Amino acid sequence: MYPLTKLCAALLLLTGSQCALADKSAAALDALVQSAAAEAMQQHDIPGLAIALSVNGQPRYYNYGVASRQTGQLVSSDTLFEIGSISKTFTVTLAAYAQATGQLSLSDKVGKYLPELQGSPFAEVTLINLATHTAGGFPLQVPDAVQTTPQLMDYLKAWQPQYPAGSHRTYANPSIGMLGVIAARSLHMPYVEALEQQLFPALAMPNSYLQVPASKQALYAQGYSKENAPVRLNPGVLAAEAYGVKTSARDLLHFVEAHLQQTELEPPLKRTLRETRAGYFTVGAMTQDLIWEQYRYPVALEALLQGNSSQMIYQSHAVSQLQPPLPAQDEVWVNKTGSTNGFGAYVAFVPAKQLGIVLLANRNYPNEARVRLAYRILSALE
Repeated sequence: MYPLTKLCAALLLLTGSQCALADKSAAALDALVQSAAAEAMQQHDIPGLAIALSVNGQPRYYNYGVASRQTGQLVSSDTLFEIGSISKTFTVTLAAYAQATGQLSLSDKVGKYLPELQGSPFAEVTLINLATHTAGGFPLQVPDAVQTTPQLMDYLKAWQPQYPAGSHRTYANPSIGMLGVIAARSLHMPYVEALEQQLFPALAMPNSYLQVPASKQALYAQGYSKENAPVRLNPGVLAAEAYGVKTSARDLLHFVEAHLQQTELEPPLKRTLRETRAGYFTVGAMTQDLIWEQYRYPVALEALLQGNSSQMIYQSHAVSQLQPPLPAQDEVWVNKTGSTNGFGAYVAFVPAKQLGIVLLANRNYPNEARVRLAYRILSALE
């Protein structure tokens, strides 16, 4: 855990109380996190849980349970978890970075970068549509019959939209996955290389991978299915671009702190992160950014639960387009969930309050429980 003397200063800035009271607040925070984590782990049979907080620039880490029931290895801040669809935030970061460096424009259409798809409806979709789930209605997953790149291209050529692009939000892996393909192609390198050798180092995330190397396998947590069977990601087509990242609470919190402008970044990358938080469409109380989802702050818990519900994932919703797009905001709650068969993750941050949280578990438990846990902790801090 972070030294209480430094957290004291952070809490003092947040609360305006005396330092002695801030010390008590730090102890109260520790007790609250421990209680909330224990409750969630017991209720959802979670083997291991890593929680990371950023409070006014000061990181704080809490680790509970085991990374593997078989070995009994304890969870640490460097344990690697599958983060599922939180991986998509790196896909849009890569695409926005390619735009910032003049390699592509998010307002361009797919056909400009994938000429082999010219003449198909998919070629007419913009990259912004790919990044905001508004391409026109893809299924959540690439169909099981699509196993190779040629089969994927054939599938995309034959795809027929259910809705006009930009009219409905349909959460889907094929569209955001193709944005990753296009971004990597514009940078003239494979997607795995673009993330592991370019983006992650630039973000100072040395413990983040698409392909966990042998030297780091000991840190890779074992995931557990709903039936408590050991399970890990079985990647399909577009897995890397849509849901394939493995990372630690320490690294992912550093990514959050970069969004909170608490880290030193090269100017193009700094602009890139803000660009990913521009708002393009609204669905109820939620504003759809480039993959990130945001809510005007302060936000009611019910709005977060609705925005992160299974209905928002599995159903299409009519959207209202923001013209021009809404520039990145500070008075907002920004979040993203991520799941694989054996892992459940959640990230949220409030720029105006300089607060952020990372939740990583080696079990896929309900989004509602993740949101409630994060909201309980951040509300206590705010």
